[in-house]
Amino acid sequence: MQKQAVQKNERVEEVFHLFVKHVQNFLKEAKLNHEEYTNFVNWADRLGRAGELPLYTDVFLESHVLKAMYTNKPGTQPSLLGPYFIEGSPLLKKESGKPLVLTQRHDEAGEVLMFKGNVSSTDGMPLPNTRVEMWQNDHSGKYSAFDADAPRYNLRGHFYTDVNGDFEVKTIVPVPYSIPADGPTGEFLKYMDQHPMRPAHLHLMFKAEGHETLITQVFFEGDEWLETDVADGVRTDLVTKLEDKGGHKEASLNFVMRPQ
Repeated sequence: MQKQAVQKNERVEEVFHLFVKHVQNFLKEAKLNHEEYTNFVNWADRLGRAGELPLYTDVFLESHVLKAMYTNKPGTQPSLLGPYFIEGSPLLKKESGKPLVLTQRHDEAGEVLMFKGNVSSTDGMPLPNTRVEMWQNDHSGKYSAFDADAPRYNLRGHFYTDVNGDFEVKTIVPVPYSIPADGPTGEFLKYMDQHPMRPAHLHLMFKAEGHETLITQVFFEGDEWLETDVADGVRTDLVTKLEDKGGHKEASLNFVMRPQ
């Protein structure tokens, strides 16, 4: 069978040459000896074989990319997509007089959380019918479809904002957790004398016609890991207050999307 010809991609070529140029400069500045270089290559090979390359790049690279791209732009700051997102979450349907409920087991452990938000554009206009994807960990710090015993779409779902751009979801309070630390990524953290903890957070993805997709996270005041998040994903405007309402907790945050 004849192989299909691959067309030259000038953008790939441009980025590749920049990448090689900076890596070469890095090697000169670091003054690695051959043993150190070989150890690095072997570690990178183990990283790939362990399937941890997405984890490593999420934790140590993505935040820097996002900051470089969006820090001086209007609108809500994005944060990590993270390695625990999956496609195909169920549509949450609202019953009359009741809030949306994020998909969960009937005996889901954890404190009940009512999370409210509003979605608008940078011009101040509300964005009705915005698709909102939401996912989080459970009370044991685990994500469904990965390291939890829960059903595949537990604590995952999507829904749409109302005519005013508002939404309200009933879920549980997420908890801080450790990223996987028993493989090559954890080995790297030990070399750096760095902890593997992330503060508690909700994941949210917003899609509205004519606007950039917004992928971000919501954090909570008072979390002990806010200032030392291993993934450097915390942004000041993504931190909100967790209020105790007796039988449940409440939190809210508004989101501003950028036009395309």
